[in-house]
Amino acid sequence: MGLARQCRRIIRSDDRLGRRQGIGRGTHMYDLKISNGTIIDGTGAPAIQGDLGIKDGKVVAMGEAPDAATREIDAQGQVVCPGFVDIHTHYDAQVLWDRNLTVSPWHGVTTAVIGNCGFGVAPTKAADRELIMRTLEKVEGMSVDALKAGLGEEWPFETFPEYLDTIDAVGPSINVGVLMGHTPLRLYVMGEAAMERAATPEELARMCELLEQGIKAGALGFATSKASTHVGYEGRPVPSRAAAMDEMHALCDVLGDLDKGVIQVTVGREMFLDEFEQIAERTGRPITWTALLAGLSLGKGGHEEQLVQSEKLAARGLQITPQVTPRPLNFEYQFKAPFPFEAISMFKPVSAADFDGKCRLYKDPEFRAAFKERMKNIRTSFQSSFSLTVISQYLPEPELAERRLFEVAAERDMDAIDLALDLALSSDLEARFRMPVANHDEDEVEPLLKSACTVLGLSDAGAHASQLCDACLPTYFLGRWVREKQAFTLEEAIRMLTSRTADVMGLTDRGRLALGKPADVVVFDPDTVGDQPLQRVYDFPAGADRLISEARGISNVIVNGTVIREHGADAVPDGAPLPGQLLRGGAAA
Repeated sequence: MGLARQCRRIIRSDDRLGRRQGIGRGTHMYDLKISNGTIIDGTGAPAIQGDLGIKDGKVVAMGEAPDAATREIDAQGQVVCPGFVDIHTHYDAQVLWDRNLTVSPWHGVTTAVIGNCGFGVAPTKAADRELIMRTLEKVEGMSVDALKAGLGEEWPFETFPEYLDTIDAVGPSINVGVLMGHTPLRLYVMGEAAMERAATPEELARMCELLEQGIKAGALGFATSKASTHVGYEGRPVPSRAAAMDEMHALCDVLGDLDKGVIQVTVGREMFLDEFEQIAERTGRPITWTALLAGLSLGKGGHEEQLVQSEKLAARGLQITPQVTPRPLNFEYQFKAPFPFEAISMFKPVSAADFDGKCRLYKDPEFRAAFKERMKNIRTSFQSSFSLTVISQYLPEPELAERRLFEVAAERDMDAIDLALDLALSSDLEARFRMPVANHDEDEVEPLLKSACTVLGLSDAGAHASQLCDACLPTYFLGRWVREKQAFTLEEAIRMLTSRTADVMGLTDRGRLALGKPADVVVFDPDTVGDQPLQRVYDFPAGADRLISEARGISNVIVNGTVIREHGADAVPDGAPLPGQLLRGGAAA
């Protein structure tokens, strides 16, 4: 069905609801009116044609909005829908120096959930700040120099409740919900031993006490990781990976006892669907896990098997929701931070080494021989991904940019691993490579996206900033999967980006356009919406670099009734208050 046919149906405001709420016809001048748009409310219901009236940050008229407005936006030919809800971001540190949480709002995101994978910056004692930053450097690809410059010498918080208060005081441009992370919680209670051993009963009791405080203060839930790819400071596993299952059960039980919050897990072989089933039955709390990716398994079995198991659990009524992504998972890396390889045991000395130590290893013929042999015997999917590696930047020979590593190696009659390490060493490890880690076969990705038991996630916005930029997930999804592939209707795609993501994370007042609801709104052109090619910029604190993607086709982004983006530019003057809210327990105060 074409967009024009979808939009013929017109609804009127519910006058009885309007009278009850004091928002009916003729009672108010609107602060903002969006006129002549194709309204898609986020529930999956058919589109309607009409106007949206906004007053005091809330939607007060929908369909017909007959009153005058202080400001009017003409949305003729454009879609008007709820702001997108990104449930898997890592803006935990960035929110403190970048109130605009770039680049997510550029792509229509009006609510972001931070603290995923069990990572974060609170609670943190002053003595442990360096350790937390070094952990984030390794596992989330964050520049320590940027973190130090952005966070400053004196952090305005130590405890998790103080951290929530700090975000509240910062006043971001978009809404923020916060998961309480296992890694900082463990470090806070156990110090460096958190990376090495199980907790004592006393330490576990303290962690449970702090988690309860965090949930009561407004955390959306608890996040943890058992992923083998999560390698932290000095090549050691991140603290949550050292936790025994009795610790996992005890912490998740806190949420069950409170009957509050969601559990977010980045999976590993020792904590996956069987363990999730036990936790869900034991606590009654929803679980969402990262990530169900085509061609990559962080847990047990392939993605097809994991999807079948997940659908069986959902059919039993268990709220165990895999996160999926519509984008291929590409990692841009340098051998000074070889993230795609750090889960391989032979790279543990590399992870622990300083710059000179890394260079010595990369020059060592024995290391190279072992690296080649390991790659011959690694799982087939990883071999396939490595064979597609692209040289993304090598300044001594700019003509190599965007050429396949293996093709160049064949031309030079040498092994691809030798070529990669030679390029790295001759550029002081500054050469950049890009590797498709997973999700690059769209025929395999489509069933994951279309399953009723999955949810869109894993933008990782705010993390791996120099290695990838998937914060453009919403515009990519609308451009590639809706307009180009026509795999989803606009109504269904917007439901997946709004009410579905909000519901999975327990965000009770976001993800829908309805009378009396907060006015988080995106206005976009369905014929042009999409993401722009990646660019490398140097705008982080201390001049650190990151990859960004501009959006196409996004006309306006509105948060709690305030226009924050207009035609590709920020719309709130520098220094003016920003409208984002801290969503304590899933809702604004």
